[in-house]
Amino acid sequence: MSDETLLKFPCEFPIKVLGKAGLEFQATVLSIIRKHVPDLSEGAVSTRHSENENYVSVTVTINAQNQEQLDAIYQDLSDHEDVMIAL
Repeated sequence: MSDETLLKFPCEFPIKVLGKAGLEFQATVLSIIRKHVPDLSEGAVSTRHSENENYVSVTVTINAQNQEQLDAIYQDLSDHEDVMIAL
């Protein structure tokens, strides 16, 4: 398997995270991502609730520096018990 990527770094990269709706979910997602992207701006975040408002998707657009950074973010998100899916 090749280590090549189709992305050219640095680049704007949206990360979508799905979980159960709740007051803390967005804060949890932002806390995880800020460990890897400390200069994240508030304007980089958007949320959308499901039709019945049971679930929420949080999309955070970051300025990705390299594939290792993205891999670390996705690993931390996937490891968290409140995260259902990270895309």
